Amino acid sequence: MIRRNFLLTLAGVAGAAAVPLVAWPVKAPGVLKKSREQWRALLSPKRYAVLFEEDTEPPFSSPLNHEKHAGTFVCAACNLPLFDSKHKYDSGTGWPSFWQPLPDAVATKKDFKLIWPRTEYHCARCGGHQGHVFDDGPPPTGLRYCNNGLALNFVPEGDALPELRS
Repeated sequence: MIRRNFLLTLAGVAGAAAVPLVAWPVKAPGVLKKSREQWRALLSPKRYAVLFEEDTEPPFSSPLNHEKHAGTFVCAACNLPLFDSKHKYDSGTGWPSFWQPLPDAVATKKDFKLIWPRTEYHCARCGGHQGHVFDDGPPPTGLRYCNNGLALNFVPEGDALPELRS
């Protein structure tokens, strides 16, 4: 009986990993739809791989990991503001980390790529992959939004935010 339950559980996990992940609900107004070819033409190959192929950059490779100025972190694909610099902290993981996104800026879905489920988050406007959220962050939320630096641009406080890409 134990073996049967283990095999059923394993089959369920394997089945979940094989099911294509469907689109997640998007709350942000002005949802941006572009083809993969259009995004590829607008972004560097590395940014495209992170944002639209859900790649991960190497840890400690992003200059944004050390960004400490006041400002706003925006999606590198569509320029939607995602994080306020006041919510950034040094998680020691090697990726820019935040304890809270801006309202309606990100959408989440389950990710089974490493067998056990993780919560993946994307830009709520263009669907660009940003990273994963974990429950080991600081107060007040206890969350860690672990972001790929290539998926973000930083706009210093006082500078105009870039226009949303159409």
